[in-house]
This record gives sequence, structure tokens and C-alpha cells, in this order.
Amino acid sequence: QVILDYFAPARTVNESIDQFVNRAFLADLSVSQILEMHMELMDEFSQQLKLEGRSDEILLDYRLALIDIIAHLCEMYRRSIPRDNLALDLLYGDT
Repeated sequence: QVILDYFAPARTVNESIDQFVNRAFLADLSVSQILEMHMELMDEFSQQLKLEGRSDEILLDYRLALIDIIAHLCEMYRRSIPRDNLALDLLYGDT
């Protein structure tokens, strides 16, 4: 749904992305799985456009949606790391 709504002016895409990312996070989907899903979806769209005799060049714009989703998911994963002494552990290692 995020892909279909990405350039639609009526909906807030960030809300759609947040909902998708929350579900992906809870389902423990990796970034590579999301990338694979995106590529499969773009392949399907490309085939449909070619069947209709249209250029699939427009699909390049949807890389922005993928970047947005991955950025949101990475931020979610970053925030899930416990903060207790994280900075000290990074500086000094486990001592």
C-alpha cells in the first residue's frame, strides 16, 4: 500500500510508512527481506506496464519509497538497542 500511496497527495505517506515499518519490525523482517519484496513488486509493476505498452521508467521514482522505508526501519532498529551504557561500551568495549 505504501508504494501505491507514495506520490498521492491526499494521504500522509509517513503515516503509511510508519504503519508498515511497525508491522515489519514486529514480524522481525530484515532490511534485505524488505528489499527483496520491493524488487519483486517493481518487477510485477514493470511487467504490467510493458503489457500495456507503457514505459517502466516511472518505477525509478519508487526507489525513494524504498529508501524511506529502509531509513524508518533502521531507525526503529536503532531505537530498540538498550541505551544502558551503550556509549561506554562502544568507546571501551565490554570490560
